[in-house]
Amino acid sequence: MEPIGDPGDGAGLQSSSYPRWTGSKRGEARRRELLEKVTADVAANGLVDFSLRRAAAAAGTTHKVLLYYFDGPDDLLAEAIKRLRERRGEGLRAVAALPSTMSLADRLRATWPKLVRAEANLWVITQSMGLVLYDPDRYGHLGRDEGQQYHAVLLGMCPPHWTEERKREVVELMLAVFRGLLMDARARKTPLDDAPAFRALLRALELEEARPSGASP
Repeated sequence: MEPIGDPGDGAGLQSSSYPRWTGSKRGEARRRELLEKVTADVAANGLVDFSLRRAAAAAGTTHKVLLYYFDGPDDLLAEAIKRLRERRGEGLRAVAALPSTMSLADRLRATWPKLVRAEANLWVITQSMGLVLYDPDRYGHLGRDEGQQYHAVLLGMCPPHWTEERKREVVELMLAVFRGLLMDARARKTPLDDAPAFRALLRALELEEARPSGASP
């Protein structure tokens, strides 16, 4: 995957060389409007060849306007990916909203179809993890931000009597499986709705929930 940005379209310019948005309410509305348009382009076309020129065309503006509201192409891209992850998080919040009397495995099982529908439109999130692998110094924050966005929701889904360490272990397992399913489905062009790895995750969660709190794994 090529690095983000094309020096020929202003991507190599420092945003400090342009006037900067100072946080006004009117400016915030404009910034959100631009971000939604860029996010729609990223969702439809992915991260390959992303640049300020392409983002400006999608937003119907110029790269100078984008540099007024964002700290360059990396910042703009990170904000777009964050918006896509927020939409993905809606499916996870739906799981958390199910009755607490349901097991964690049953809550995931009941909501999986909604998660799958969301993932079908958000495959670009998988590409963002590719950027992390491609250049961790430049894009490592994309991976760290993902954990911060989802951890709170997933931790809240775990049985309240579990220790914090046990919750974190299970959450990391779920996130790893979700990432793997996305990458595998994209690479092999296979459906997510009947993924064997997801069924295995449900069985693992059922075993984990059946294990007494003080028992060894």
